Amino acid sequence: MSKKKREDSFISDRSLQLEENRQKRKKLDKVVLEFANDFVNSISKSKAFHNKSHKKTKQDNLFEIEEKTLKLNEILDIIQQRVVNTGLNPASGGHLGYIPGGGLYSSSLGDYLAAVTNRYAGVFYASPGAVRMEDALINWCGKLIGYDDGFGGNITSGGSIANLIALSTAKKHHDINSKNISKSVIYCSQQAHHSIYKAINTVGLEECVIRQIPLDEEFRISTSNFKDQVEKDAKEGLNPFLLIGNAGSTDVGAIDPLKDLSTICKRHSIWFHVDAAYGGFFTLTEYGKDKLRDLKSADSVILDPHKGLFMPYGSGMVLIKDIHHLLKANNYSANYMQDAVKESHYSPADLSPELSKHFRGLRMWLPLKLYGPEVFSNYLEEKLKLTSYLHKKLLELGFTIVCEPALTIIAFRYNFNCLNNDLLNTALLNYILDDGRIFISSTVLNDKFTLRAAILSFRTHKREIDILIELLKFKLEDLTV
Repeated sequence: MSKKKREDSFISDRSLQLEENRQKRKKLDKVVLEFANDFVNSISKSKAFHNKSHKKTKQDNLFEIEEKTLKLNEILDIIQQRVVNTGLNPASGGHLGYIPGGGLYSSSLGDYLAAVTNRYAGVFYASPGAVRMEDALINWCGKLIGYDDGFGGNITSGGSIANLIALSTAKKHHDINSKNISKSVIYCSQQAHHSIYKAINTVGLEECVIRQIPLDEEFRISTSNFKDQVEKDAKEGLNPFLLIGNAGSTDVGAIDPLKDLSTICKRHSIWFHVDAAYGGFFTLTEYGKDKLRDLKSADSVILDPHKGLFMPYGSGMVLIKDIHHLLKANNYSANYMQDAVKESHYSPADLSPELSKHFRGLRMWLPLKLYGPEVFSNYLEEKLKLTSYLHKKLLELGFTIVCEPALTIIAFRYNFNCLNNDLLNTALLNYILDDGRIFISSTVLNDKFTLRAAILSFRTHKREIDILIELLKFKLEDLTV
């Protein structure tokens, strides 16, 4: 750089390192892409869970930010040893716990392009192409669940924020305020995700009457109990205004009786919200299309592309049947945004609490355009078949299936015919976690410790299910001797 240019820049040569030239970028790209490809190429041989990796080491001190710099290879070594080789590996096909996230390589390329081009996707005026791309994704998902024209939505960071936006919209639509909040009633079940309760607190609904409706034997909301409770509350002068149902609960994958619940909600002018974060994208399959055909009856629905579409974490979506309700709950203006309001097109910032917004749509749009929806449908069909296969094998081993899987979650436990059932089922879990090739999780159902396998990773195939079966079989023989 010439002396004159340095003087004009008001910045030192050292600081100008942030503006890497083409040669420097190529070197950085080469090292990072080699790291990424080594990770993907070895993932089938990598552990799904590092059970003994949580203890802090001296290498963790290198996470601290200080003036001393490191070379990129040194930085990647820290990432490999203290990030990749610790805890849960959600990119692994052996990840059968909680609800697995995805990690599609093509999605990461979308994220890379979104970050490099640095499009601001919050306002149409700033990036009409980015907003139109995200609108196309929202339109595709809304049509997928059966909504007619007039719906709206937002691509969020995940199901938690999507739930929050839906509940905020319901609150605004029903004009819940300090004068009526203590008499307003929210209905849900024990199968409601914990993000629902966080959203209730965050949007200021914690002073509502919150009722957990009893479940049937398949862990679904009991329609008769819901109907009776609503009628009882109305007679007592309360204001029933919100029901939260599931289309694939986290614990067991339960799908509530959506059509019957919707009928009751319409009769009493109750907002019907459905958490389909896990289950929603099974509408891409013939089985799911039938099983979830009544999703369209909900006033709001959430979906997680980082679940059923195998995207990286940080991919959620909220859909509202009437876009005007969403707009009313989120639309604000400010003088410094006056240029943006010249456009007639709705902006994502008008339809969610976010103003500064990452261009999330590219990570979802790129693989869908590259491979097409049918490929995703085929992968989901495989997960349904793997669930049936595991179900059959667990029964052959003598396990009790807590409820028939509605989608791809199986909750199961072994009856050891003694007082230590919970302890011995815990031993089964710990054996699998110590092995590390497969990760499953646990829950408590009917006051009993219960194992659960959630089959949703696009990298999960029959090989991983067979490993789980062999691990369970081996440990069972040890425990029942």
